[in-house]
Amino acid sequence: MESGDDIPAPPRPVLFVSYSRTDLAHARPVIDLLEQAGFDAWWDGRLEGGENYLQTTEQTLETSACVVVLWSATSVNSHWVRDEAQRGRERGCLVPLTIDGTMAPLGFRQFQLLDISGWDGSPESPEAARILVAVRAKANVASPAPAPAPVLAPPVNSRPAPAPPPAGGLALSRRTLIIGGAAAAGGAGLLGAWQFGLFGSPASAAISMVVLPFGNETGDPDKKYFSDGLSRELRAVLARNPRLKVAAPASSNAIEGEDDFAIGRKLGVSNILRGGVQRDTDRVRVSTELVAIEDGEVLWAKSFDSALEDVFAVQSEIAEAVAVSLVAEIASDAEAKQSLAAQSEIGGTQIVEAYEAFLRGMALYDLGAGGDSTRSGLAQFDAAIAADPDYAAAHAMRATMLLNLAVESNNAGETRRLFAEAITAAKRAIALEKRLAQGHLALGFALNNGQLNRAAALPSYQIAERLGAGDGDLLRQVATFYSYGAEHQRAGQIIETALELDPLNARAFRSAGFVALLAHDYPKVISRMERALELNPTLASVYYAMAVARLMQGDAAGALALAGKERTPIFRLTATAVAAARLGDAAGSAKAFDQTLADYGDAALYQQAQIKAQQGDKAAALGLLGRAISEGDPGLLWAPNDPLLDPLRGEPAFKDLLIRLGS
Repeated sequence: MESGDDIPAPPRPVLFVSYSRTDLAHARPVIDLLEQAGFDAWWDGRLEGGENYLQTTEQTLETSACVVVLWSATSVNSHWVRDEAQRGRERGCLVPLTIDGTMAPLGFRQFQLLDISGWDGSPESPEAARILVAVRAKANVASPAPAPAPVLAPPVNSRPAPAPPPAGGLALSRRTLIIGGAAAAGGAGLLGAWQFGLFGSPASAAISMVVLPFGNETGDPDKKYFSDGLSRELRAVLARNPRLKVAAPASSNAIEGEDDFAIGRKLGVSNILRGGVQRDTDRVRVSTELVAIEDGEVLWAKSFDSALEDVFAVQSEIAEAVAVSLVAEIASDAEAKQSLAAQSEIGGTQIVEAYEAFLRGMALYDLGAGGDSTRSGLAQFDAAIAADPDYAAAHAMRATMLLNLAVESNNAGETRRLFAEAITAAKRAIALEKRLAQGHLALGFALNNGQLNRAAALPSYQIAERLGAGDGDLLRQVATFYSYGAEHQRAGQIIETALELDPLNARAFRSAGFVALLAHDYPKVISRMERALELNPTLASVYYAMAVARLMQGDAAGALALAGKERTPIFRLTATAVAAARLGDAAGSAKAFDQTLADYGDAALYQQAQIKAQQGDKAAALGLLGRAISEGDPGLLWAPNDPLLDPLRGEPAFKDLLIRLGS
């Protein structure tokens, strides 16, 4: 090539910049910096008039070398920004920045966050240098070489070295890049960025831990509720600290009896808080220690002796000591102490009698045995409220137990009464303490399941999700709510976060299976339910979901076999009837339907409609659904997405029914 020929410049790596439109003034300096550094920064301001927004955005998001997300107080609540960040995380090319000091939302806190809230926009500043180091590491783009020493004349036929291809180039498929070498390269780049001070002080990182059930050292088995309850309350307090990632209660208790360090490793956490409780009539001793799993180092240990009425101060002191000990590893002492603000007690009591009744009620709630156990738990929460009428958490749990009884009841009149009482209790809890997530969750459940009023329930679920971001069990229930509507992606994201927080909870995997079922993702139904059975082989309704999934995959014989294993009679009968119908066994299907009618009557109108729809009797199915609406049958929540009702979807009467349900 002659020296005068033009040499085409290598293509500029494309970066996807995700932000909230209200933050445009903060986003523009970042965009300008990236453009000046040789990147092609894509942001929504570049869209041409009339251009297909969704198609262009998705195409760029999938092909960009890097996804730069600008977290702020506004963007953390944007579904668009969260979805774009999620895709960057999945592709292994996410660079998260905080422009106002706001932490990344739950699910993104495992990534080191670069705080540029103090940046003045200058391209010569240390913050600008760190942004570029982070982006180049994730985009697999080499940093500019130092300027060469001056020479008198350029070498003949010199040409610039080719730039490395952008991540996601044509040589490999996107799947190969994500699973194979690109992910490894991204990790190496991140390590290099850390070593060169990219993230400065890792103040936004979260330290993981598990609070193990405290030992009952009283010698009285009947006092176990107190030691279990104290550790449970501590866990809830610590989980509100944004600097801590605390394993959820179900996972902590699911492997009780195993070696403490084995528990920690199974949960994937770095630290263990364990202890023991002794108490008599009026005094309590709590011995605690915080231990690092990696080397067994005791980071902090202390025993507390106090009068029983001072147990609340003991609980606060333990939480403060643990938080400061751990957070100090990733932040300054001042920042560690500031992080304690989120741990303040919410909706609690200072009356020992009320507190003890509450802990006894929680022990019965955790037991989850239903029936008399639920009623006994309700009595304990009533006792807590009698001792302290302003105990917001007790009112919220009273509402929760009333809802459990309503779901268990086969009497329509009793069910309506229980739902109404639950709404009253939940509203009382919220009036006493608006920050109490359980109160909002209970109200949302009562409105949705008791009144089939999804629109009224939605704000309560949204508030509960925001307040309970660190509570895996609460998020599990929020995900279920979203799965009933059109927000399948949202439901899937939330249930994945719940599983991350509570990785050994069989109920969480069961909920994940049902979320997948209503999204018609049948392979995931099977995998989630199989995991639930590994964790708890006696779990109810799991085989029902698997049977429906097999049926939808065209395996009616497999569905029938799974139906026979289902522990819940109504679900076993329903799955058996529809599988038999698919196999052409009209007699077997009719027998299961007749048994459903005989055993449950109007308490199972929705299940009867499912069977009739699968038998091909559309008129009967629609008639049963109409009666189910009149009775307020909560099974109708499934109707918008239920695969067993697919034969009805083209019917005008079914479309009218969905409109009546607000779907």
